Amino acid sequence: MTEITKDPVDQNDTLPRVITLSESAIKRLTELFESENSKKMLRVYVNGGGCSGFTYGFSFDDKLSDGDHLFEIEGIKVISDDASLDLIGGSRLDWVESLGGASFQLINPNAKAQCGCGASFSV
Repeated sequence: MTEITKDPVDQNDTLPRVITLSESAIKRLTELFESENSKKMLRVYVNGGGCSGFTYGFSFDDKLSDGDHLFEIEGIKVISDDASLDLIGGSRLDWVESLGGASFQLINPNAKAQCGCGASFSV
């Protein structure tokens, strides 16, 4: 089943199975989608692996699959599968720029531990 959630930033904390975006993530994703003139969606997912057990993944997708959940935030469409949302529901995606470079980072309240670089986590 596909779940469409409009502006999950305004929803209360009793709905933990959402992914929200920071202002900097919204700005960067808007730039990426506009530069490609793309109608694709950002897929946020979890894979097994890494030094802590799970790794985050990001890709662009143009279709929904069974079990996907769709969140639309200020025109940005974010999708995640049901199994991933069990591990990252309630997370916030941020775009961070530093001297070491720039990247998307997922702030995951479900993570009990993560590796030093933040690429993998455990629950």
